[in-house]
Amino acid sequence: MEIVSDSRLLLATLAPLLGAGLIMVTGRKPNLREGCSLAAAATLFALVASLVPEIQAGKSLRFTVAELLPGLSIALRADAMSMIFAVSASFLWVVTVFYSAGYMRGLEEHAQTRFNACFALALFGAIGCAFSDNLFTLYLFYEIVSICTYPLVAHHQDEEGYEGGKKYLVYLTATAKALVLPAMVLIYVLTGTLDFADNIRSGILPADAPRGVVTALYACCILGFAKNGIMPLHHWLPGAMVAPTPVSALLHAVAVVKVGVFATTRVMLYVFGVDTMDALGLGLPTAYFVSFTILAASIVALSKDNLKARLAYSTVSQLSYIILGVALLKPAAIAGGLVHIANHAFAKITLFFCAGAIYVVTHKKNISEMDGLGRAMPFTFGAFALASLSMIGAPPVGGFITKWYLLLGALDAGSLGILLVLVASTLLNAAYFVPIVYRAFFAKAAGNPHPPAFKEAHPAMVIPLSITAILSVAVGVYPEFFMRFAQSILP
Repeated sequence: MEIVSDSRLLLATLAPLLGAGLIMVTGRKPNLREGCSLAAAATLFALVASLVPEIQAGKSLRFTVAELLPGLSIALRADAMSMIFAVSASFLWVVTVFYSAGYMRGLEEHAQTRFNACFALALFGAIGCAFSDNLFTLYLFYEIVSICTYPLVAHHQDEEGYEGGKKYLVYLTATAKALVLPAMVLIYVLTGTLDFADNIRSGILPADAPRGVVTALYACCILGFAKNGIMPLHHWLPGAMVAPTPVSALLHAVAVVKVGVFATTRVMLYVFGVDTMDALGLGLPTAYFVSFTILAASIVALSKDNLKARLAYSTVSQLSYIILGVALLKPAAIAGGLVHIANHAFAKITLFFCAGAIYVVTHKKNISEMDGLGRAMPFTFGAFALASLSMIGAPPVGGFITKWYLLLGALDAGSLGILLVLVASTLLNAAYFVPIVYRAFFAKAAGNPHPPAFKEAHPAMVIPLSITAILSVAVGVYPEFFMRFAQSILP
């Protein structure tokens, strides 16, 4: 692998930070403010996209910001794994800028300047995580995401918002400081470095490190990156649903939870490595551990009538597919898990965009109130149906590719239990998504045989959700773009 120094990594990381500054300066002029948001998002996406040809050519791009101690630096790296996250997050920020403008103005939300600035700062942290070259840099940007998204979760500044924000901040910062930080210090003591390995085979831990210590470090990292939504450290995520819908989309698709699973899988593969995990027997136990989250969160989702709450528990379940795939330690499963970072992002942001559009037009939050709405809002509920298919894992949408490769990986690992988990979770996914679509298109509102007299939301909302729905199909029909990145890192 050719390693090349490239300053575009720093420029890409700083683009959202500069955008946040411009948003605050232009806050009293809404059109100019949102123009700055769009310019920052477009600049970030253009910079990330410019890296794609070199990464596809097998290069690894690096940039050192500061060398603090030997083996301890703030440094950036673009490789195949980071591009899966960076490409999807940077593109979806562009789409979300348009959607947020329609949503926030449609509801005449307060503090829109703060909202847009914190949104940009969250992307600053997310892209920093994507491009981190070592565990120390990853930890710094992980904490930046936690701090910068607190004002978004507590945006409404009421009792419910502050309570959700408090739970969000306490869960995420406490787990990182109590588990990841001490693990990081001990890893540095054992190895003399926190730099990620160049491949997913060896990891960085010495072969003679005590097995019990390595296992404990591994457990600290799996649980410490609590943005990954693993039960029982998932409660912050449903609580954060008090935020405006664009924030929910940010949390679930663009940045926060993806930072959690990206950090978790990055450490699994590039700190511990496939060989170490296999030798210590950490793979299948991890897969079964997160399988509980996959099934339990799906069962809870079935009980939720509030649409955003159901989508939140769906996210808790779906995130663990990514970790399960990597934990199986088989090439097909690792590829399926990593590609699900992108597949889930496009589908889940579509679902939350749809939920927001429904609320703006009808002010309805509960699924039981949505009978017949599909006939009044066909574009919104059509997009919802396509994204639901992805969550279920049905062709031709992106989630089918994930499930296919996970099933192949489970067969390769010879694990009947994981196969049953995947089948059962697919049935549960269908059980909590299909009734929503059925109600919208085929059920009649109680006491009203005619379709409700509603219309679609503003085009600034409908166009973005239509684009992301189409892209959910595109990554299923043409999976090569993201799959090529994933397969290039396989052992």
